[in-house]
Amino acid sequence: MRVAMYYNNKDIRLEEMPVPEIGRDELLVKVMASGICGSDVIEWYRLPKAPRVLGHEISGEIVETGSDVKEYEEGQRVFVSHHVPCMECRFCQRENHTVCETLRTTNFDPGGFSEYVRVPSINVEHGVYPLPDEVSHEQAVFIEPLACVIRGQKKVRGIEDGNVVVVGSGLTGILHVQLAKSRGASNVACTDISDYRLEMARKFGADAAIPASDAVPDRLRDALGGLLADVVIVSTGARKAIEQSWSLVEWGGSVLFFAPTDPDTMIPMPFNDIWFKNVTATTSYAAGKQDILDAIELIASRQIRVQEMITHRLGLGETAKGFDLVLRAADSLKVIVEPQN
Repeated sequence: MRVAMYYNNKDIRLEEMPVPEIGRDELLVKVMASGICGSDVIEWYRLPKAPRVLGHEISGEIVETGSDVKEYEEGQRVFVSHHVPCMECRFCQRENHTVCETLRTTNFDPGGFSEYVRVPSINVEHGVYPLPDEVSHEQAVFIEPLACVIRGQKKVRGIEDGNVVVVGSGLTGILHVQLAKSRGASNVACTDISDYRLEMARKFGADAAIPASDAVPDRLRDALGGLLADVVIVSTGARKAIEQSWSLVEWGGSVLFFAPTDPDTMIPMPFNDIWFKNVTATTSYAAGKQDILDAIELIASRQIRVQEMITHRLGLGETAKGFDLVLRAADSLKVIVEPQN
């Protein structure tokens, strides 16, 4: 089978690998669509394990089932979660699935930028979701990023009937905009350095789109009738954006840090201001089963618009072009690789 082998952001090669052989409790899935995630182009995160086949936002069709697999059948359309928790450890018992050690070590084989993937037993047990008829394969690549957004917003209070600002208007930022609006936020503003992304944020429901600059707090007050945001969602790892987030949050508000920085980055914080203002700060990584089920429902019911977010559809041999589009972030929102093309 063909795979797009990642060596670095500028070196992605179309190569051949054997189709994976499955065990009796595993599945073989033909990958129909695989999204390029912003995390795929973070080299400090990816290079230590290169060369490898990336791609974790996938949908596909089951083409072979192991002899012991009874709950799935050939021909089923599915979303497959690459990271799954053990459901047994202390963290899982407390429904804190995304810090489960197992979740961080599980994956399918070899990766979504390939024609087929082997789904290991634990992923079959905890990470395979049949797709409803209302969700196409290309729409299903949004399930994983939307589930992560859902989990993040569950961790903060004040979105319903509150004022929200999303810092960073890439794909996940705009999903945050849409989800906050669907949850009843009074106003949702966003910021970004890209005019293109600000325009896209407006298209998908942002009430105000503010160019990133030192004047963002004043512009935000103008947009919110003199107030700052009850909830600040930082959907970028840019140091300046993270530092600025403290100046955007209202008294008693919440800040959600949704993206990582480079590993050695240290971020100062105005501790006394945060303490006196009673600000709650939290982080969010990955998603759990209920978040995925919620994401499927929101996409199927069209409460979250994903179809229009797709800006590029590429064949497997064009994966390198897709990485370049995501890296430049100039005129793309969601880039999808179709491995069967």
